[in-house]
Amino acid sequence: MRKKTKEDGLLRLSRMSGQVTGLAKMVMDERYCVDILTQVAALRAALDSFAALLLTAHIADCIRGDGVQTECTESDRVEDVRLALSRFLK
Repeated sequence: MRKKTKEDGLLRLSRMSGQVTGLAKMVMDERYCVDILTQVAALRAALDSFAALLLTAHIADCIRGDGVQTECTESDRVEDVRLALSRFLK
């Protein structure tokens, strides 16, 4: 994983951790359910954005051949991208 991707990913995870803590506080404070659901949607969007960051970085590295064994064929790389996409889209 490239340094920039790692730093960006860790920053996003830190923010999401804060969102989870905020959600727990909202539940404990018995806040209005619609407000909690709004925050759940924001957290889900943040997680999807994080996953897209990782997927994009993985595909770019796979296409360039970075981080992949040099003896991998083009079809091996395509299969690797297919696998990454299938896991992301579950």
